[in-house]
Amino acid sequence: MAQRAVWLISHEPGTPLCGTVRFSRRYPTVEKRAKVFNGTSYVPIPEDGPFLKALFFELRLLDDDKDFVESRDSCSHINKTSVYGLLVGGGELWPVVAFLKNNMIYACVPLVEQTLSPRPPLISISGISQSFELLFGIQDFLHLGQKNETELNTKLNQLPDLLLQACPFGTLLDANLQNSLDSINFASVTHPQKQPAWKVGTYKGKPQVSVSITEKVKSMQYDKQDIADTWQVVGAVTCKCDLEGIMPNVTISLSLPTNGSPLQDILVHPCVTSLDSAILTSSSIDAMDDSAFSGPYKFPFTPPLESFNLCYYTSQVPVPPILGFYQMKEEEIQVKITVNLKLHESVKNNFEFCEARIPFYNRGPVTHVEYKVSFGQLEVFRERSLLIWIIGQKFPKSMEISLSGTVTFGAKSHEKQPFDEICIGGTAYLKLHFKILDYTLTGCYADQHSVQVFASGKPKISTHRKLISSDYYIWNSKAPAPITYGSLLLSLSSWTLNGHSRKDEISRSSKVNLCQVSFYGTELEAL
Repeated sequence: MAQRAVWLISHEPGTPLCGTVRFSRRYPTVEKRAKVFNGTSYVPIPEDGPFLKALFFELRLLDDDKDFVESRDSCSHINKTSVYGLLVGGGELWPVVAFLKNNMIYACVPLVEQTLSPRPPLISISGISQSFELLFGIQDFLHLGQKNETELNTKLNQLPDLLLQACPFGTLLDANLQNSLDSINFASVTHPQKQPAWKVGTYKGKPQVSVSITEKVKSMQYDKQDIADTWQVVGAVTCKCDLEGIMPNVTISLSLPTNGSPLQDILVHPCVTSLDSAILTSSSIDAMDDSAFSGPYKFPFTPPLESFNLCYYTSQVPVPPILGFYQMKEEEIQVKITVNLKLHESVKNNFEFCEARIPFYNRGPVTHVEYKVSFGQLEVFRERSLLIWIIGQKFPKSMEISLSGTVTFGAKSHEKQPFDEICIGGTAYLKLHFKILDYTLTGCYADQHSVQVFASGKPKISTHRKLISSDYYIWNSKAPAPITYGSLLLSLSSWTLNGHSRKDEISRSSKVNLCQVSFYGTELEAL
């Protein structure tokens, strides 16, 4: 495990190059090894100028970079790993680990001890994790206690000598650069016990641990036979551990009920010390079956002082929490709307709030509304051309509610009325906003018995969970609408579709992940 080169680049929008290389270090002996290992797929490390330009292009940081570039911006090139390929010198330099933090770009190129064609899986390249460890160590050193630009320059000037000890010949020995600084007498501060890179002090006070599980559910519903409804659950586990000692150990177990939906695509905080291999390999790309790992999901870690996200996950839940249809028909200066919503029987019928927002874009102000609502109340915002259906904290016993009415508009004023490039003509949507406390759609939970603390004192343990809507759309079934696909491969969609009504049947068993949107051949950002 070694590094071929390391860079620190300041991001300076408005300047000719949009940035400046503040520090760079190359390791010639590692470069020779790379040439041998990579063979014909070897691409040499470029000079600082070409590297800066190629990296800023890939990170979309150039001031004049506003056009769509298929090789970088297409759906098949979505980057979720901070590992990039840069086009330099007629070849592609890969892998390049890079991230932007506090207007400073930290980047390095790890050694890959095999051919790069075809690309090996990232998980098989041990140098990548070492790259992140080195860059995070440099980041902590530069910004710990930094007050001004002068102090930053002083630390940048110390880096060459520090890396001689911390990363000799490109091999990382100690990511805590403060240790190297102390050993060569740059500072008088000593650390009797080494702390994790993410922990900058110790806690004194009453011990307590707080665990919060937040799930966000997204949905796109169409009420059309030719288009599948889509939904996705994304979860985050947030922790705050106030525990005495330099390195207290905590283990949190996430559990699922018998009929819970398995957690997938799990990403963990660097403080997590170990993981079951079944957690790492559970992916939403794989087909769901009875053999999928369903927990408990154990996360042993040494917590930082601040609140942090222990992990993120996704899940393929079988049904969306609220299913509905929305129909809107235009009649000169009026539109007739019909909405039906049904809460699934498995969902907790106790909301902190629940409302449906019905905007009318590219029209004049609302002058008159006639409506009939079976439950809740309707608020009209005339100048904003917006209806808000306040459903409240519970659905009725039937779990189904409806709204119908006619909305009349006045003369359109482009300066005041809301405008949208997609919602033209009959293309319109209803957006749901809701929150349910003490509930998750997957069933994922943690209680006091799920938290083990190995530290002095008996901590107070509190756990919370909630479900929140996020981009929860129901589109007008009588007009074209943006389409979500379950694959990263997009295709153009036909808009001559025959819809059907959900008045007779409002249930559906589609199960597709939200991924990408295509609207009239235009690629939009994933919801």
